[in-house]
Amino acid sequence: MSDLAWYACYLTTGKHLSFYASFGTVLLLLAITAPVALGFGFAGAMAARSHVFPLNWIGKAYIAIVRGVPDIAFFLFFVIALDQGFEWLRHQVKCPDWDQPIRQGSDFVVCDAAKLPLNASAQWIHETYGFLLAVLTFAIVFGAFAANVLYGAMRAVPRAQIETAEAYGMTHRQSFWRILVPQMWVYALPGLSNLWMVLIKATPLLFLLGVEDIVYWARELGGTKNPRFTDYPHGDWRMWYFLVLLVFYLVFTKVSEVVLDRVMARLTHGQATSGGEMQRKAA
Repeated sequence: MSDLAWYACYLTTGKHLSFYASFGTVLLLLAITAPVALGFGFAGAMAARSHVFPLNWIGKAYIAIVRGVPDIAFFLFFVIALDQGFEWLRHQVKCPDWDQPIRQGSDFVVCDAAKLPLNASAQWIHETYGFLLAVLTFAIVFGAFAANVLYGAMRAVPRAQIETAEAYGMTHRQSFWRILVPQMWVYALPGLSNLWMVLIKATPLLFLLGVEDIVYWARELGGTKNPRFTDYPHGDWRMWYFLVLLVFYLVFTKVSEVVLDRVMARLTHGQATSGGEMQRKAA
């Protein structure tokens, strides 16, 4: 068999098809996490600027606590705590007659009916559940950073514009949604752009959460043996597989920069901001 035919056969094996599909997993994670994190961020920013003390405290505590914990520590702790929290709630509902302690030393033991997902569930259900836990964890972490950005953007909108809107008869809610929110995106987009880049670079943390992402498959296929200690028909190729990941992330971030620059140019058009002033001078 010629080298070209051998590579064609090797790169189209089932495991390599899973490797190619894992790129879609990363893109799907970003597509779901970004709007969900933005929703968490918007809710956190609104709570932080609220005049109601409990909401104000919750918003600022959410921003401060999540931003103050290293991402990797939060990912490893929160996923386990969230999973056990779901199972504990199901255990209380489905197994009220359980007479054994749930905490048995370092083990967390619930009845079979309360486990998530069930042991008898199909493999895709286990994978989907792990993926959704990862999405929720990413959204909470990056939602705190987004909340901090949006909170600062809301405060950057000139107060005089809000007062003018209210002088024209708008209610506080109307001035918030019609004046403050549309204008805050101009101030928030630079920070959100940086946060988007950080989110892209954080996707390899999926590997730590048990999701078979591109990092998992690159390490798996690039090594000389698989987890069952079966030899691969090549030496240590991890450098080449991780080089593919490097190119993927560089191309993806470059495309993101181009798109974000165009969005920024559109938002700042005619605005009394530094971006809008640059456009006027260029014209």
